[in-house]
Amino acid sequence: MNDVLDQSEVDALLAAVEQGAAEAPGGGEGTSIFSRHRRPGDDVEIRPYDFKRPERVSKDQMRALESLHEGFARNFGAALSGFLRTIMEVKVSSIEQMTFSEFTHSLPNPTCFNLLSCGPLEGNMCLEISPLIIYPIIDRLLGGSSADLFIPQRPLTVIEQRLVNKILDRAVGSLSESWAGIMQLDFKLEDSESNPQLVQIVPPNEVVVVVGLEMKMGGRAGTMSLCIPYNVIEPVVDKLSNQTWAAYKRSRRSDKIRHRMAARLETATVTVSSILANSTITLRELHNLQVGDIILTDKSCKAPLTIEIGGRRKFIGNIGQHRGHRAFKVTRPFQPKDRV
Repeated sequence: MNDVLDQSEVDALLAAVEQGAAEAPGGGEGTSIFSRHRRPGDDVEIRPYDFKRPERVSKDQMRALESLHEGFARNFGAALSGFLRTIMEVKVSSIEQMTFSEFTHSLPNPTCFNLLSCGPLEGNMCLEISPLIIYPIIDRLLGGSSADLFIPQRPLTVIEQRLVNKILDRAVGSLSESWAGIMQLDFKLEDSESNPQLVQIVPPNEVVVVVGLEMKMGGRAGTMSLCIPYNVIEPVVDKLSNQTWAAYKRSRRSDKIRHRMAARLETATVTVSSILANSTITLRELHNLQVGDIILTDKSCKAPLTIEIGGRRKFIGNIGQHRGHRAFKVTRPFQPKDRV
C-alpha cells in the first residue's frame, strides 16, 4: 500500500502509454492485445462473444444431436401414420442453442407444453406441440376431416388432453429408441401446461438446445419443439462427440460379426414339421372320440403338403417312406401365392 501513485504520476504514465514510450514487461516482445491503440502490423484475431448466450455445446455435438433426432423424427412420423391411418411427415427443421427464457418467450400462449423426465438423468426436457397441428390431429382422432377446422385460442380440455397423451406416448417411445445408442433413457410424461411462461425447469439464463421439428398431415402443418437443457445432458455430452467414430468402427466390424454369427448359426438345430390335413369337428364328436375312429378331411391322400421350418412354411412336397422311415420329398420352394 506504500507504492500508491499520486495523480501526477498516473497522468504521466497514461501519457507515456499513449505515445508508446512505456515498454511492456518482457522487453516489449510479443503482441500487445490490451491497448487503447492498435499498432500497424498487429494481426490479432478477435471473435465476438455474447456472455448472455454462451456456446456450451460444440458443433460436433450439435451435429450428433441433429442426426439423433432425425432418427426420432422418422420413427415418430411412422408411428403417427399408423396410429392416425394417414400420412404424417415429421422432419427436423432447425437446431440451435439459446437461453431458456428465449425459448419460452418464442412460444405461443396457449400451447401444448409438456414436461418429460429422462431417468436416470436428472432434470426434465420440454416437448411443445403447436396448436396449428395438434387440433387437426385431435379432429382426425374424433373422425373429422380437418378441412374447415377452426383453431381455438384456448387451453386443451380434459378429453382433448387424453387424446394428446396417446400422441405423446408414441413420441416418448420414439425418443427412447433414438437415445438408446447414446444411453438407455426412460422417458416419461410428467406434466402438461398450456402457458409456457409458468414453467421454470431451469434458470431463465440457462443454456438449452432447442430441436425444431416440422409436422405435416394432409393440408395442415405445424411445429414441434424439443427443449433439452444443457445441465440435463451434461453427464452424457462427451458420448455425443464419440458417436461418429463409434458408428465408423461398427460399420467396419459388421462384416466380421456377420460371418461369425453365420458360422454359429450353421450348427443350430431347428424344428421341421408338416401338417397332413385340417378338419373341423364339433365338441360332442371330440368328446365321444375313441380309438379306431376315422376323421374325414377334405384333402386327398395324394395332395401335396407343406413343410414348416421353425414354424414358417418353406417347401412343398409329398410324404412317403424311405428305408423304413417316414420321409418328406421336397418338390419345390413354397411361394406366397400357394394355397397348399
